[in-house]
Amino acid sequence: MKAKKSYGQHFLNNDQLAARIADSLTLAGQAYDQVIEVGPGQGMLTRFLLEKPFRLLVIEADRDMVLYLHKHYPQLKDNIVSGDFLKVPLAELMQERPFGLIGNFPYNISSQILFKMLEGRQYIPEMVGMFQKEVAERIVAGPGSKTYGVISVLLQAFYEGEYLFTVDKSNFSPPPQVQSAVIRLLRKEQQELGCDEQLFRQVVKQAFSQRRKMLRNTMKAYIKGDSLLDSSFFDQRPERLSLGDFVQLTNWIEERTAEE
Repeated sequence: MKAKKSYGQHFLNNDQLAARIADSLTLAGQAYDQVIEVGPGQGMLTRFLLEKPFRLLVIEADRDMVLYLHKHYPQLKDNIVSGDFLKVPLAELMQERPFGLIGNFPYNISSQILFKMLEGRQYIPEMVGMFQKEVAERIVAGPGSKTYGVISVLLQAFYEGEYLFTVDKSNFSPPPQVQSAVIRLLRKEQQELGCDEQLFRQVVKQAFSQRRKMLRNTMKAYIKGDSLLDSSFFDQRPERLSLGDFVQLTNWIEERTAEE
């Protein structure tokens, strides 16, 4: 079975790495007993996940790979979903019960997968995934880092991220042009941000829209002519702000919008 560029396929060919990825699921204190694997391909990771004490479902968009999985992993039976992960109604599929998420994610849609996870976070206490190394670093980056950005803040608002290990491109067939890395995200117990979530997302995206500029310039549209902009807080660039700072900024903006 040849990898298809249209699906962004790069098949992991290292058994030890596959086992290590499967072992990276903590089961979040046994808070769930079912797992979705995204894009199993030829089942290198699937083989090790099937040894774990949970119900495994796999979602595969490539119909040729679906047929391959049915032939080589008959124990999955009805637990193979043929379709685009981004379009699958996950809560309905998992009967509105919590589940873990794992996969060697296609790099061309990895960010979209993460944002779908955020949308359904009430059902997803844990995610273990392989990403392009630069993306993995961005997800877990903290304030002050050059890689800290929109995806860092939005994910860390609800999940604790951990960079687990780097995976050399020689461990794939065909090898990608970039290095890869595996990370784990564990959902925070506290899911209340303390501000309007929709406005929070808008504020974070606006702040990083011109990341080299200070907040007094990027946030003018939100706090027009406000003396608040004279505060030293707005002399910072967005990568210096912590999650708490973004929550505070969102509340400031909401208060001033309500006064208008």
